[in-house]
Amino acid sequence: MLLHAITDAILGAAAIGDIGELFPNTDEANRGRDSAEMLMLAYRKVVEAGYQVVNLDCIVFAQRPKLSMYKQAIRERVATILELSADVVGVKAKTGEGVDSVGREEAIMAQCVVLLETRI
Repeated sequence: MLLHAITDAILGAAAIGDIGELFPNTDEANRGRDSAEMLMLAYRKVVEAGYQVVNLDCIVFAQRPKLSMYKQAIRERVATILELSADVVGVKAKTGEGVDSVGREEAIMAQCVVLLETRI
């Protein structure tokens, strides 16, 4: 889910579509496709369009499991996929504090914001 949110964020920031357009779920080739592969392919399109990531900020909303001890590993994995320094990847974990579908443990969500710049 987080990798899908990152994919949508970078595609949207470059104004070149979204994950559903690039990898439609109606295409059998995308059934069970590795999310890391989709992110790499999407980022390649963003780079080909002349952009690069300046920084990426991610939030995972989950009451459980608690993600604190995994945040650094997640940062490093995302940085590896995108061939970035982990210093430009932020990962935060938030609970729903017992409120809404996240707080009631009915859902987990992810939000990402990315800053792109044009390459010179």
